[in-house]
Amino acid sequence: MSHDGPFRIIFMGTPDFAVPALQALIDGPDEIVAVVSQPDRPKGRGKKLQPTPIKITAETAGIPVLQPNKIRTPEFLAELRAFQPDLIVVAAYGRILPKSILELPPLGCINIHGSLLPSHRGAAPIQWAVIRGDANAGVTIMQMDEGMDTGDMLLQVAIPVSPDETAGGLFAKLSELGGKALLTALDRLRSDDLPPIAQDHSLASEAPPLNKEDGCINWNKPAKELHCLIRGLDPWPTAYTFLDNKRFRLFAPQIVHHDSDNLPGTLLAADRQGLLIACGRDALLIRELQPEGKRRMTAQAFLCGQPLQPGVCFDGQ
Repeated sequence: MSHDGPFRIIFMGTPDFAVPALQALIDGPDEIVAVVSQPDRPKGRGKKLQPTPIKITAETAGIPVLQPNKIRTPEFLAELRAFQPDLIVVAAYGRILPKSILELPPLGCINIHGSLLPSHRGAAPIQWAVIRGDANAGVTIMQMDEGMDTGDMLLQVAIPVSPDETAGGLFAKLSELGGKALLTALDRLRSDDLPPIAQDHSLASEAPPLNKEDGCINWNKPAKELHCLIRGLDPWPTAYTFLDNKRFRLFAPQIVHHDSDNLPGTLLAADRQGLLIACGRDALLIRELQPEGKRRMTAQAFLCGQPLQPGVCFDGQ
């Protein structure tokens, strides 16, 4: 059914990824009656409480912000109901919504997910798109249900993944794309031109949360696979290897087609171009790295202070 006038929207989100979507709503024709974000968390050495990026954006615009510790309570449900939303928009909020919230607004809850569903359902879709070497990435505006990113799709927008794309770079692109796609979806919803499309669950893949251990490099793998891993973990949690029991975080890889009888992990060359390291197939040229306890730098800058001789071997621990 068509909807006359602006929507009354509650927005739920937490990190930087959600900011362009919230800002697009603020600048758009609809009324943002409230914003829900995760509680402030301590950060930095001083462990000072830091507001979420979404909270900062909402308060700057004068929008009420709710930060419940628990969302599955009658009290929080009543608080949401008091705003009389037509729709709840979710973008990287960080919690699974219960059925009571999903069914609260007349138009339900829609989510901005950072993948082309049904691929990459879960918490880290953008990183896994790079890690798995996807040719295309994108955002899906979807109708939420009680599953993990299993609801009907309403709108998808795709972009190509460039050969040297990092998760951080793709994150920024999809964040902006999500805001634009959301406004398109709301305009179509307003005119009753947003038919739901069921996902093909047989094609689904998972994008589970990443942890620091996922970044440990196994040099026996092909250079092509490690090239994707290093870029997909940049800027967090980062890919790393060890030399003389010291950790080196690796960035800006380049595949070099190179046949070698050396063991995987062997340094084949070290010059101003970078560190050329043998892999299970081909080799990787590492153009940037971060030695343990130091800042990220070019390989050339590192070699000026610590020359490396070909033949040394990097390994995972």
